[in-house]
Amino acid sequence: MMKKLNRQTSVHTYTAPERILQFGGGNFLRGFVDWMIDILNKQTDFKGSVIVVKPTERGDYTELKEQDGLFHVALDGIDNGDLVSKIDLVESVSRTIQPYTQWEEYLATAENPDMRFVISNTTEAGIRFSINDAIEHCPPHEFPAKLTSWLYHRFKHFKGDPEKGCIMLPCELIEQNGEALKIAVVQYATEWKLGAEFNEWIGRHNYFCNTLVDRIVSGYPKGRAEEIRNKIGYEDQLLVAGEYYHSWIIEGPDNVSQELPFAETNLNVQFVDDLTPYREMKVRILNGAHTSLVPVGYLSGARTVIEAMNDKLLSTFVERVLFEEVMRTITDVPEAEIKAFANSVIARFKNPTLQHKLISIALNSTSKFTARLYPVLQDYTETKRNLPKHIVFALSCLILFYRGEYEKESIDVQDDSETIATFQKVWADYGRDKNYLELSKTILSDIGIWDVSLSTIPGLVDAVTDNLKRIDETSVRIQLEKMIKKS
Repeated sequence: MMKKLNRQTSVHTYTAPERILQFGGGNFLRGFVDWMIDILNKQTDFKGSVIVVKPTERGDYTELKEQDGLFHVALDGIDNGDLVSKIDLVESVSRTIQPYTQWEEYLATAENPDMRFVISNTTEAGIRFSINDAIEHCPPHEFPAKLTSWLYHRFKHFKGDPEKGCIMLPCELIEQNGEALKIAVVQYATEWKLGAEFNEWIGRHNYFCNTLVDRIVSGYPKGRAEEIRNKIGYEDQLLVAGEYYHSWIIEGPDNVSQELPFAETNLNVQFVDDLTPYREMKVRILNGAHTSLVPVGYLSGARTVIEAMNDKLLSTFVERVLFEEVMRTITDVPEAEIKAFANSVIARFKNPTLQHKLISIALNSTSKFTARLYPVLQDYTETKRNLPKHIVFALSCLILFYRGEYEKESIDVQDDSETIATFQKVWADYGRDKNYLELSKTILSDIGIWDVSLSTIPGLVDAVTDNLKRIDETSVRIQLEKMIKKS
């Protein structure tokens, strides 16, 4: 019988001093942040362990408690052209706290003089203010309210000591996540009338860093679990799998990079003065590559990202989108970093262990196009004085994809009902007679679909019309082949 994993059965029993309060203990934080903290502990003199706080009322991380905070992370991917596969035992989590049943224990962690970092991943909706929360609640409902209560307890306990402020590193996938968290905390402090001195302490002696995280953490690997168990020799209910690639970009003052010695490791962590251009680079390159690949790949017969990337024609298309079009619109990041990131995206897409279904990535593709590729389309057209033909081809295929049927096969389009209804009507009105000019005009000018009028981009209506006509005469794949050969 396989041994259960805990600090009694494992030879690894060392626990570093508790220095990090972490809101959330899901797959991503364990396979990303906690894995990184573990490496800091093992490769540097950081010496800090994590207290995991349950941000919601349901559950109490029972399995994490039973395993004394231990779990394995299985990583697979491509590094410098080589397939990498590794399994790490992560020892950085010391204990868990459920504030809904352990409120006093939760507040007591604020009295620990070693506590310095607060990390969170409470979903995109987690950083918000609620008028329904109050300082008397034990606990208040929203995550920023719980954090404000904790910070206020720390402020009072240490009598406003400037040295006892904390560094906040939110990982929620929203723009300016650190600034958003600070705004919510200050709003709670003001609404709860916690005093001018506390507000000043928050503003002067605590650091709310904007961050950008990037790693695919897929969760418990059911198909490989037995194989991994045999390798590690333990029954690990919290085994989490993910891609080898990882990136954490942190915007903050110099002292943050000094206190987090990532520079002494090989971890892909960057400290920058301004996160904005890096977020734009990620959205345009990584997310833009997905959005351009989905309709072209799906209508060419591929069903997963890896299947598409194993197809020479489709992989060439993605490379052309990135290296010939998207990269030429990014100006605020050094060229070497842009090229390295684009190459890493191609390598990640070719990861054979990740089975990303194109139909899943296709969710809400119209709004994704607006956010990810419309800025590229606009910037490229303005600076190059012509259209980026690969992105225009992807847009043409997207319009065809939203018809909901291609080559007698139905497509399960997932978007808001009004958008789907509009596409169905326009295709019914003009597609039957193959009036692709009117179809293109109507679709591209619909602000309800795109939030902007794409038809205002010079030449776009005619280019999409021409693509749809040519695809109708042959197929997506044949027209893709012709475009690639002409390039």
